[in-house]
Amino acid sequence: MIQSMTGFGKSVLQLPNKKITIEIKSLNSKNLDLNARIPSQYREKELVMRNTISSALKRGKVDFSLYVEQSGDETSASVNAEVVKAYIKQMMDLKLPGIGSQSDAQLLEIAMRLPDALKTEREEIDENEFAEIEKTLEEALTEINEFRNAEGAALEKDLKLRASNIGSLLDEIMKINPERVDSVRERLRKGIEDLKENVDENRFEQELVYYIEKYDITEEEVRLKNHLAYFNETLDTADSNGRKLGFIGQEMGREINTIGSKSNYAPMQQLVVQMKDELEKIKEQVLNVL
Repeated sequence: MIQSMTGFGKSVLQLPNKKITIEIKSLNSKNLDLNARIPSQYREKELVMRNTISSALKRGKVDFSLYVEQSGDETSASVNAEVVKAYIKQMMDLKLPGIGSQSDAQLLEIAMRLPDALKTEREEIDENEFAEIEKTLEEALTEINEFRNAEGAALEKDLKLRASNIGSLLDEIMKINPERVDSVRERLRKGIEDLKENVDENRFEQELVYYIEKYDITEEEVRLKNHLAYFNETLDTADSNGRKLGFIGQEMGREINTIGSKSNYAPMQQLVVQMKDELEKIKEQVLNVL
């Protein structure tokens, strides 16, 4: 079963004096690229949370956000009264035009926007609270993994369809392969007739056999079928392995390209183009597989 790298998870923890919301979203990436946005008071626990996330998600461009909303009377910020008073006094002392007409409330509003008007006391992390946060993080990770599994199921269905299409196109190629041999024979004979030369039939057949052997695609057919079978086997394994699927896709591409270069027959080349189109869709989808 494969898993997508695209996903979203969210969980909310309601405490007596605050609400903590954890959101995790991920997109495809070659490795784990984790970006964390958390309040300063939880920075000392960032490494713990990062390790938890990396163990659960493995790969992907991951955005982790922890939001805190104070819902009680407690707050870590308070008005720095002495600084605010000093700001108001300085504004009054400047005697700038319009300052004198400002009300006390308006001056206070201006002062509160200036630096250091609020002072924030650093809170120590409560270990019991953080234990609850860890549970909430696990819930968000469970949700994002369920999302990834659902996306992975859709990806797996599409990848199997594309691989099946390539197999069907390969069967069509092998069906028209005898026509290609006859076409080559006719082209060679017509070329000789245009030269108005008498030809030794035995020599002609020998050259034809050499030509056909040179452009024989039996080995490519066998290898491509093996790659397709291995691709489907990998899709059905318990572990999701996007890198392995990508490598198999590259090998499939080599065989398809070789068939195309050897075909030398328009109907066969048209089928090869369709196979390449299906393979490109596989490569695009595999980029999002964990």
